[in-house]
Amino acid sequence: MRITLEKLLNIDYEYVTSEICAFIKKQVQDGGLRGAVIGLSGGIDSSTTAFLTARALGAENVLGLIMPYRTTPKEDVEDAKKIAEILGIRYVMIDISEIRDSYARSIPDFDENDRIAAGNLLPRIRMMLLYYYANKYRYIVVGTGDRSELLIGYFTKYGDGGVDILPIGSLYKTQVRMLGKYLGVPDNIVNKPSSPRLWPGHLAEEELGLKYEEIDLILHALFDLGLDIDETVRATGLSREKVVKVLEMYERSKHKRRTPPAPVLDPSRMYKT
Repeated sequence: MRITLEKLLNIDYEYVTSEICAFIKKQVQDGGLRGAVIGLSGGIDSSTTAFLTARALGAENVLGLIMPYRTTPKEDVEDAKKIAEILGIRYVMIDISEIRDSYARSIPDFDENDRIAAGNLLPRIRMMLLYYYANKYRYIVVGTGDRSELLIGYFTKYGDGGVDILPIGSLYKTQVRMLGKYLGVPDNIVNKPSSPRLWPGHLAEEELGLKYEEIDLILHALFDLGLDIDETVRATGLSREKVVKVLEMYERSKHKRRTPPAPVLDPSRMYKT
């Protein structure tokens, strides 16, 4: 068996679009909600998800939040605005710099040099703002995470991972790019390198040490086809080191994909007679 990127991307995008749109619509209806709010970053995942959400619910029922920090590249903000304007959805621009700074001033031992602790404040602030507007308008919070990010844990717990639904959560990053192209997302966004923008110059593939084309082939082999490590190496033509690295990312991030655990107590012993 040989797994190639060409095979991975050879899916029925019309079917995928129809199913995802039906899913979004049903989730909103079942929740008795009025619409959806989504964070617009100017990246491929949020742009593709916005296209799907507007198609599912109608542009008038979708609100986009653009939430830049002072280090957010201007082109990302412009791309986010462009998506809202193409779709005709309402959007609100909120610069979160002062909110983030207030955290820094309020935390006694705040460390600006701790990239992870300080950087993860940004998606968690954005999550709070999304839920503010969701509560205000009785909207659902639409997440923009893809399957690649979900499986390797490349998201912030209770940040961009704090959402109600994940419309593209069954699609790998490379598939999302092709779906975005199919839906009409501008080429500069389709081809833009992925980045959480947690610090200046932050790029996903540089941090991960792997290209998404490699990550997606490995994940497809391991989790869709059920291959073991050696079989995955042979099927993908990628090194054992890379396959093991992806599997380790999956194992280390399990806590992000499950409900917080609680101890199991025996009622027959817990309650006094």
